[in-house]
Amino acid sequence: MSHVRDLIALVKPRITLMVVATGAVGLYLAPTNPAPETKLGLLLGMTLLVGGANALNMYLERDIDGRAERTKDRPLPAGRLAPGIALTLSICLGVLALLWLGLVVNPLTAVLGLLAFVSYTACYTPMKQISPGALVIGAVPGAMPPLMGWTAATGQLDLAGLTLFSIMFLWQLPHFIAIALFRSEDYRRAGFKTLVSELGERTAKFQVVLYLLLLCPVSLLLVPMGIGGKLYLWTALLAGLGFLVVGVQGLRRSAGIRWARNLFKVSLLYLMVVFGAMLAGNALQGGDAPSLYAIGQDAG
Repeated sequence: MSHVRDLIALVKPRITLMVVATGAVGLYLAPTNPAPETKLGLLLGMTLLVGGANALNMYLERDIDGRAERTKDRPLPAGRLAPGIALTLSICLGVLALLWLGLVVNPLTAVLGLLAFVSYTACYTPMKQISPGALVIGAVPGAMPPLMGWTAATGQLDLAGLTLFSIMFLWQLPHFIAIALFRSEDYRRAGFKTLVSELGERTAKFQVVLYLLLLCPVSLLLVPMGIGGKLYLWTALLAGLGFLVVGVQGLRRSAGIRWARNLFKVSLLYLMVVFGAMLAGNALQGGDAPSLYAIGQDAG
């Protein structure tokens, strides 16, 4: 039973669930209603893909994990599982996921899944030990799920889907800077190059504010596309301003680990509230609101 728990731990189930949930948001916001098998196919394919990427990350960082207090008890650094098991599991899950997405959903979604898998495991994971620029690279695979949900339903890349990608991309940057601030000692022991360790806390906090200044207006771009309606408009505006206020508080000299932890918690709350408002606003509109996306489709 302990080996089963360790195998499950390799795929980081809580992270996988959160990522798949953001993919489901993109799927259900799309203007077309795909067949049930497409919906289930996307959710299953994404679960396999994210689980495979997480397992490969565990394999690649097994020695690094052993140096950090937070991760030293994971199955590989603790010696409870052989590294080859994690590698085999990750490759099998990744290949199966991509084939599944390509055959059951559509080739475009499978290509986006491949891009997410490769950028996370082959670019972001090793880059964390080389450059703080890994933060931006890592935000690409993290922002891909809602776009994949959108393309699963529509079969194409368009402005609305890319806006969902942009919202998720910008949200991750202050979210992960907050983590780097309150886990700076763990990251130092692991050898990760973060904004905090390489450029200092002050620069990292200014970047938090910059990304939040971008996030608020970008999140509102969905409204003229017919997504979310007035409920989403006011929710995203107020939530974005609230998130920004918390971020600006970090510029005070007295702002420390407690502020960073609060920023992290607020970032999670922001994502749940904003994505919830998108779904609720769309449900209230009943699909009757005019949208730039629909106008563009009609014109085509």
